[in-house]
Formats: sequence, C-alpha cells, structure tokens
Amino acid sequence: MYLTNACGCFLFNIANFVLNLQILALSVIMLLFEAGVSSSSSGLENQIFQYIDLHQNEFIQTLKEWVAVESDSIQPGLRQEVIRMVELTADRLRALGATVELVKLGSHKLSDGQSLLLPPLILAELGKDPQKPTVCFYGHVDVQPAKKEDGWKTDPYTLTEIDGNLYGRGATDNKGPVLAWINAVESFRALKLDIPVNLKFIIEGMEEAGSLGLEEIIKKENQRFFSDVDFIVISDNLWLSNRKPALTYGTRGNICFSVEVRCGERDLHSGTFGGIIHEPMTDLIALLDSLVDTSGRILIPGVYDDVASLLEEEKKLYEAIEFDIEEHKNNSGVKKFLYDTKEEILMHLWRYPSLSIHGIEGAFHEPGIKTVIPARVIGKFSIRQVPHMDISIGEHQVIKYLEDVFSKRNSPNKLKVSVPISAMPWLANINDPLYTAARKAIKTVFGQDPEMIRDGSTIPIAQTFQNITRKSVMMLPVGAADDGEHSQKEKISRHNYIQGTKLFATLFLEIAKLPGKLQETSNTTTTN
Repeated sequence: MYLTNACGCFLFNIANFVLNLQILALSVIMLLFEAGVSSSSSGLENQIFQYIDLHQNEFIQTLKEWVAVESDSIQPGLRQEVIRMVELTADRLRALGATVELVKLGSHKLSDGQSLLLPPLILAELGKDPQKPTVCFYGHVDVQPAKKEDGWKTDPYTLTEIDGNLYGRGATDNKGPVLAWINAVESFRALKLDIPVNLKFIIEGMEEAGSLGLEEIIKKENQRFFSDVDFIVISDNLWLSNRKPALTYGTRGNICFSVEVRCGERDLHSGTFGGIIHEPMTDLIALLDSLVDTSGRILIPGVYDDVASLLEEEKKLYEAIEFDIEEHKNNSGVKKFLYDTKEEILMHLWRYPSLSIHGIEGAFHEPGIKTVIPARVIGKFSIRQVPHMDISIGEHQVIKYLEDVFSKRNSPNKLKVSVPISAMPWLANINDPLYTAARKAIKTVFGQDPEMIRDGSTIPIAQTFQNITRKSVMMLPVGAADDGEHSQKEKISRHNYIQGTKLFATLFLEIAKLPGKLQETSNTTTTN
C-alpha cells in the first residue's frame, strides 16, 4: 500500500515537472516570437524611414508644385485655381491606386448677387479588407489670400527653402500635411509593402471660406462612405512649441458678430454736420469698448456661467506641459502677455472664452485724411467658446447686452446685431485607442512623448465629424508653433515635413496593432 502510494506520488511529480517544463518552453517560445515580431516591426519602420529620407527632395518638389497653385478660396477670381488644385490632388490619389469620387457641391451666391461654382469634394478609398481597421484622413487644399506686397520676403506661391524652412502659402496650412499623408502611403506602395490599414480620404477646397457644403455631404455619406470607418484623423493645426511634438484633444468654438450702426443714407461732411448729429462711429466705438476690460475679461453678463470647473486631473495636464513663454512671445512678436505664468496662459488659450475685435467696415481706411462722417459702420468681433458653452445662449447674451448699452446712449441711430457664422467647440477622450496608437507613433519617430494640448482656435470639422459619424476623431499636428499659418511668414520646416511623413506611416502600423475589440469600442462621444 505504502509502495503504491509512493509510486503514485513519484509519477505525479514527474508529470507535474514535465508540465512545468512545457509551460516554460512555451513561454520562451512566445517571448522569442514577440521579440521577433518587434524586431520585424522595427525593421519595417527602418525600411520605410530610409525610403522617405532618400526621397525627401522629391516630396519637397511635389509640395513646391502644390504651393504654386493659387488655390485661394476667398477671392472669387481664383476659384478656377481652387478647382484645379482639387483635381491635382485627385490625380495624385488615383496614382496611388485609390478609387476617387469628385462630389459636386453646387454653387453659392456672393455679396454682389453673383453665383459662383463651388469646387468639388474628394471622397477617396484605398483598401477594403474587412480584417483591417479603416482610417479616414481629412484635409483641405485651399489657402488664405497672399500677395508679395502684403509683407512677404519671398513670393508666397513659390516654395522657398531658407535655413531648413520651406516658405510659401499653404506650406503648413494645409497642403504640407495633406501631402505628408499621401507621401506615407506612397512609401508603402513604392516598397511594395502591404498597407496595414484601409484608407479613406475626404479633402475639400473651401475650408478657408467656411467649408461650404461639407456638413451636408458628411450627413449624406454617413451611412455609406463613413459606415466602415473606425478612426478619423485631422492634421490642420500646430504644435505648442517649435521642438516638441503634440497631440491635440480639444479646440475652442467661435461665434462671429456683426454690429451695424446707421444714421442715414449717405456719408456727410464733418465741417457741415460735425457737432450737430449723433455719429455712428462714436456709437460703434462705445459699443466695442464695452465688451472687454483691460485684463481681457469679457464684460457681457453670463458668458462665464457654463464654463467647466477646473478639475485636479486637468490641472496636472497643464503643469506637465513644457511651454516656453519667451519662445511664444517671439513667435507672436509681442513683448508682454496678459498673464505671467505658463498655466494661466494655457488655460486662457484653451479652456476659457476670449473676445477679439477684428475690424470696422464702412470707415475710411486708406492713407491720408478724409473728413467724412460715415453714414453706416459695421464692427466685427468674435467670442471663442469652450466646451459646455451653448452657441444660442451666447448669441442671446451678446445681443441683449449690446442693445442695453446702446439704449443708454440715447442715440437716434439704428442698431443691428447679427451672427454671420458660428462653430462649436470640441473635446476628445485622451484615453481613446486612437490616441494610444498616436502616442506610440510619435515616440517612435521623434524619440519623445507628445505634449497633450488643446488648440485655442476653431476647427469646426472635428466636432462636425464627431456629432454626425460618432467615430473616434483625433487631431495630429505636424507643424511647429512658429509656422505662421495665415501670416506673411507661413512655412513648414523640412524636418517637420519629412518626419511628419514618417509619423503618418508609423501611425498606420500602430493602428493595425490595436486589438479588434478596441477598434470596435473606440467610437466615443465627445463633450460639446
């Protein structure tokens, strides 16, 4: 009996020992396999990076060709150039093997009543593998107006490299980033590598003029073009600094106001009527002066009521950000900000509303003096809204306030306040799988973790995509803080343009690694 039990225990221990050896061997095999996968992935990235480095001059030449197209969507006389730029982009996508659809958007009326054709919208698709995640890239190929006499040191439509910077209108906003994405796809194609994700493109030519017709198309295509999209990536903003990459998880909204004061049907001579009438310009200046105090605080009652309280978790994000105040001053060309600390500056750029006065229409603005009293003047200002602020409530608060201020002046002039355009703020979940993939891609390409930032400006398309498609939306900038978008010094550095191409290629690889269940559950709802 004892011998039987002893033999049984001995055999059990042997079996257990063999099982442990098998588990250990399996673990070693798995570790070796994972190391092999990691090494293979690293080798693939190196192969792609080498190709991009070797062909960077070709990529820059293409950007030069794109910048040369005066695709100014604001000037009616350049509309054909915008259309030509859209068609040039479509041809580039077709060359990659993409299926391209040019969606007609109809026409729109100008202020003089003339009807003008809108440029078509590009919907393109490359790959339909149901086993792969699908990434949609949004960009635009129209630009802001630019003339050499505006103060450019170089021809704005001739891409010019100076000290490693590529100067030209559209270089960073948004032709450079659009091309960097296309260059990344082209690199896979040239190396005959399988692109690990399905790709879709939505590229427009009217972003700088308000993206006319875009929202309607997104709604129309939600159940078709966007039905199988997992992630949407936008690259139409900038880093916070000149050196450290960033990921953007929020933007402010915007309400633009037009304040008209009118006294009569025609302008009057100030020698004949000055001193005996209520001048519209005096009323308007008083109204504009009542909007904000010397510390930048908006004086309209109720504006701050719906601004979210600052949570400790959010506060820590600001503390961790590397932000050079002096560098930001140099980029802006000013000597002093309203606030002195990094945290105060960033919060007032990102999470608090601001009010800016933009100009006056109807007043004499040419060189010299014209002693005239304008009969009608229009002041223009905007309020950058933040998440939780309601556009309709904001409009009501401003209109009521201006009417109250105007009534106290006892002026017989007529006041009219209107809202020509508005856009909602946007806020994303920084723990979304798409952001996880982007962090890893940035670390691989730039060797450092990104700053998690918001953007003080308004990029309406992010919230539009989120509201309509309910997909995961991310803003992934490749331009540096000193790129000067919309300015007379717009540029993108050679480094950022080429590294941005590598970043997008690496992002494809990282997104492909996301577990399937994460892809399926990544359709988060952002906060308005």
